[in-house]
Amino acid sequence: MSTVLETEEHQALRAAVAALGKRYGRDYMTAVVRDGAHPRELWAEAAKLGYLGVNLPEEYGGGGGGMTELSIVLEELGAAGSPLLMMVVSPAICGTVIARFGTDTQKRQWLPGLADGSLTMAFGITEPDAGSNSHRITTTARRDGEDWLLTGRKVFVSGVDIADATLVVGRTEDARSGRLKPCLFIVPRDAPGFGRSRIDMELQAPEKQFELVLDDVRLPADALVGDEDAGLLQLFAGLNPERIMTAAFGIGMGRYALARAVDYAKTRQVWKEPIGSHQAIAHPLAQAHIELEMARLMMQKAARLYDEGDDIGAGEAANMAKYAAGEACVKAVDQAVHTLGGNGLTREYGLASLITAARVARIAPVSREMILNYVSHQSLGLPKSY
Repeated sequence: MSTVLETEEHQALRAAVAALGKRYGRDYMTAVVRDGAHPRELWAEAAKLGYLGVNLPEEYGGGGGGMTELSIVLEELGAAGSPLLMMVVSPAICGTVIARFGTDTQKRQWLPGLADGSLTMAFGITEPDAGSNSHRITTTARRDGEDWLLTGRKVFVSGVDIADATLVVGRTEDARSGRLKPCLFIVPRDAPGFGRSRIDMELQAPEKQFELVLDDVRLPADALVGDEDAGLLQLFAGLNPERIMTAAFGIGMGRYALARAVDYAKTRQVWKEPIGSHQAIAHPLAQAHIELEMARLMMQKAARLYDEGDDIGAGEAANMAKYAAGEACVKAVDQAVHTLGGNGLTREYGLASLITAARVARIAPVSREMILNYVSHQSLGLPKSY
């Protein structure tokens, strides 16, 4: 894929991560899933090379870069067939929120470990009865002396089993208005009253999904991240990186599937010429390539705006990038499987499992319909339907 819009440093990072991904590849990730394990070796090596914390501040052991660099890392690992989904959560969401809004103590406690991979943090926002409506979040925090008591439920929380803590989105009562407002709390994995149960997923991925139950989890005052009155700002500061990284995840997966299909179409011969010479095969693959390239351009725009501090501009671009990447990923995977025919459904070629995985980029962390709502309201100024 073209990289003319990237600096030499970004191109070098892309090449280096691609080489790392190639050493592991799809077979490694498939074996990890089969064994019910986690990609610890790849995570550790990516961390050792400085890739996991490339977006975090240098003073805390990070690379001093931003979402531009971190999205390159995830995209290239995905294009090699070995994406690390926890990169979306731990360094991108949690690391960004703590770096921007955390106390000095929180930064010292968490950022070096998030940067070198020795600490992992999950992120809990979705609730059983709230879905995409974050205004219906019912996980609440109330003061008890100097402490907080956190109560509620969360679903579809990735990687809680390996995370040292979970950044939980709750709500506190505004003493002046009585309204509930969003706040973020760091909940240690071994906190009393913090329970988890695994959700049985059809999705074949090393990162497991969990439902969380918080039953009067007692947290010290410094578990609150940032200013109690700035919760919404802090929340969206984490959600924009999440959308950018989900785009990177989808683009990488789409590129991997497309590359497998192109290789197959170049060599598979049932008449005189390879099947890739037929336009019915070639054109849909070319179209998939174009759509992945366009999605990447929007992702690059979103990452740049975010890194420059334009949260509003980044919000629009990040949503568009996530939408475009999700659509491009699903189409690329579908066309790749179709190009291989029956072989596309075999374990040998390893594409069929991506049919389910590709849907993640359309559904999470927010559905394409909610993104269309966002663009309708925010970009086009159309009236809300809800």
